[in-house]
Amino acid sequence: MTITRRPPAAGVWGAALAALAGTSALALYSPVGAGIGAVGVVLVVAGLLRPSRRVLGAGAVAIVCAVLAASAFDGAGVGASLAGTVAAAVAWDLGEHALGLGEQLGRETDVTRNVAVHTGASVAVGAVGAGVAFGTYSAATGGQPVVALVFLLVGAVLLASAVR
Repeated sequence: MTITRRPPAAGVWGAALAALAGTSALALYSPVGAGIGAVGVVLVVAGLLRPSRRVLGAGAVAIVCAVLAASAFDGAGVGASLAGTVAAAVAWDLGEHALGLGEQLGRETDVTRNVAVHTGASVAVGAVGAGVAFGTYSAATGGQPVVALVFLLVGAVLLASAVR
């Protein structure tokens, strides 16, 4: 029996849907953000189908750039900016997890429960991070721009990934 060293379908779908959700949240406010986000979605999916961690990471970075563009140029709201940033982080995390499962267990192994639990945990961590960022934004005096909130959340994501 040979093992196909590719990510399982459940992991690919989870990461792709997270990337698409983030881009969809931005598309409501910004055509520029939607265009950049669409490139990010394609890169995330390509990084998983090809398996390439660099391409997957480039896709997540493209979605974060879409958030920055939507916030800076089209005035996307706090909710859309947080949703896009959290979705980019979740897509990257789920994609990395799927690539690891593919390398270790192969595509044929049933990992549905594992992927579901990891997805739930990743979304929960993202929601808590977004809540903290929104609370910080709301408590800040002087009405800080949304871009400041996005940079705060991006910094938190980078710090969390550096600790990982």
